[in-house]
Amino acid sequence: MNTFHTEFSKKSQALLEKSRQRATSTKSQAWMCSPKEFNWTYAFFELYKDEPLRLRQALSFAYALNNEPALIFDGFELVGQFYRIQGLGTPDANGHGIWEEHAAASVAERRCESELPDLIALSNQPGGKAWVDMSACTFGHTAWHWEWILESGVEGLLKRIAQSPAAKNPEKRHLLDGMKICLEALLEWNDRHVAALEEKLARGTDANLSEELRRKLEICRNVPRRGSKTFREAVQAFHFSYLATMYENPYGGNGPGRLDYFLWPFLEKDLKAGIETLQSARELIDELFVRFHERHGFTGETAVETIVVGGSHPDGTSSINPLSYMMVESISDLKIGHPSVYMRMPENPPEEYLDLAAHDLAVGNNRGQIISDKAIVEASLDWGIPEEDARMYVCGGCMEIFPHGMNGDLLMTGWFNTPMLLELVLNGGRSLIDARQMLPHYHKELPDFPTFEAFYEAFEAELRTALYLTFRKIDIAAEEAARLRPAFLLSSQIDDCIGRGLPINGGGAKYEDFGTTPLGIPNLADRLTALAIAVYEEKFLSATELLEALHCDFEGLEPLRRRLASLPKFGQGNAVADAMAKRVCTTICNIYASYTNRLGGRVKPMVMTFTMAAPTGASLGAAPDGSKAGIPIAQGLTPQSCAMKDGITPAILSANTLPLRLFSGGASTMWDLDPALATPETLKSLVKTFIATGGQIYQGNTTSVEELENALAEPEKYPNLMVRVGGFSSRFVALKPDVQREVVQRHRHSH
Repeated sequence: MNTFHTEFSKKSQALLEKSRQRATSTKSQAWMCSPKEFNWTYAFFELYKDEPLRLRQALSFAYALNNEPALIFDGFELVGQFYRIQGLGTPDANGHGIWEEHAAASVAERRCESELPDLIALSNQPGGKAWVDMSACTFGHTAWHWEWILESGVEGLLKRIAQSPAAKNPEKRHLLDGMKICLEALLEWNDRHVAALEEKLARGTDANLSEELRRKLEICRNVPRRGSKTFREAVQAFHFSYLATMYENPYGGNGPGRLDYFLWPFLEKDLKAGIETLQSARELIDELFVRFHERHGFTGETAVETIVVGGSHPDGTSSINPLSYMMVESISDLKIGHPSVYMRMPENPPEEYLDLAAHDLAVGNNRGQIISDKAIVEASLDWGIPEEDARMYVCGGCMEIFPHGMNGDLLMTGWFNTPMLLELVLNGGRSLIDARQMLPHYHKELPDFPTFEAFYEAFEAELRTALYLTFRKIDIAAEEAARLRPAFLLSSQIDDCIGRGLPINGGGAKYEDFGTTPLGIPNLADRLTALAIAVYEEKFLSATELLEALHCDFEGLEPLRRRLASLPKFGQGNAVADAMAKRVCTTICNIYASYTNRLGGRVKPMVMTFTMAAPTGASLGAAPDGSKAGIPIAQGLTPQSCAMKDGITPAILSANTLPLRLFSGGASTMWDLDPALATPETLKSLVKTFIATGGQIYQGNTTSVEELENALAEPEKYPNLMVRVGGFSSRFVALKPDVQREVVQRHRHSH
């Protein structure tokens, strides 16, 4: 398929099976229960309870890390393993009970309940079909400069800390001291693994195992303490330092970012020296990816760890290299959930790279995803990010865009149901589902607006108010995170926390931007288009009649519902509908860009849908576009399924007429194809069209509806059937029933 092709070897196959058995065996269950929270809690509330806060935080984390088991497994090249399934959080972020006053998320939540009552009315009201999480703060979805440890080792980071000009400030010196304590704990934990290897070697064993142990010892005595000299040292240094940083920050969406980019110089040198071959490197990459997936216990896929491959250098030239191909081939052959791989498409990519992308999309277990450098970099430049930083972008988890190692970790901090705001503005601030008053201050209804422009102006004003409330919630979360959860290891690997002497989310990061997801933009646009035509332009029903029809979910009014459903929709190439979608996007993005957060950054709109299409739709009543209550919303910026009857090309062209440069955090689209259409040749043509017309992120499924329905009927026969959900891929049988149904019901393009 390409000149860099490598094989999935028997050695890798055996290692995958051995790892799967170990991670899922009864004996392994004890290893999966990390003592982290117990040890961290004991150290914070007993051993170091009288120390100043920053010192107490650092020493407690260090104690927990150094009491984590040093696990050594035969037959694996890489040393270091946690059986702590990622995504469970840490006590200083989301602890409860004794941690209530010392956990950032808990304290922030109580502040929001007190300081933002209107937001609580709008979002966090559980119970009933009208509930949907319109705003929630979560940590994660970032990448850090782990390559600093590859280049100069932990000792290099310690030297940076010692030389930081911020050390002259006493308060900032406390943070730097905390970084030093935690980095030294990382080294001590590595030394415990070295000691375990030495002990095992001293006990005596067969010649092959003794040679394996000596090889590991030679590597682990050098890295991650000092800079890496070889590719194998670089992979080991990455693996071990990444484990430690994830131990401190086990949040969904955290990932390595540009893995091929920073590992390639080490492999390139070793290939020239004859130390490695592409095939031997492939086997090491296979193991690395298996170890990624092990951290999730070979189960759940929603805590997405993402890498991006290919792309460009800061100067704009292509950075595609043999590792770019190798990593895509590896994850495709392994058929595991982690890591998630984005193929970055530089301008004028080589044909063999496009061929690999098309092949991955066609037969890669619905895990392939493409991202366009040109479109993403243009949006980043418009956001104010210099080109050399913009071209170093990565995806944090599902698709959140930011420069590698330069941002805090409040990048995916909530969902906002935009069609719900429309529903509230036309219905006196009340939900159509259960009449709950979600906008306490608002009581107008659709008949109160004589013109569409008057209605849109009111909608825009309420949208701004509601979004600003959610942004203020993130400000509160950032403030408490900086105080209570300094994330010493993570902060030490983010530009420019060491130089500024400040933590992430506290002014240390070069870019302290936040990010949230506005859901249902295509649905919102179609509902506004229908409202404008039906009530204000063609006037074939009054505002009162429309509102009454929505209240009864069109019961007994099927002809009216059909007429509304036949009105123009975004995705059909209709100028009126596409213009409304552009207007809606501009309105939303301008509101995001107009907010300055507490750190001087802004809030990025990051458009995806994740697992939220079905539950978000379930919260919505009937709509002016003829939609019945409870219909799932569209995926990302993809047109609604009901709008894409004319084929995939018109739908893509409509989607890419949107002002995508305003979506600085990324805008995903989902294109599900019938298997008969999903050939590599067709997909290569679609990808080229998608990129040429300005699209940012291409995702989709190629599995037939028949196979999905069979999996619903007999799930035990389809344990490994993967589907693209929305920003991530998952085993179909592991999804909730409403999410399964949403995947099955999506429009499948067949021509």
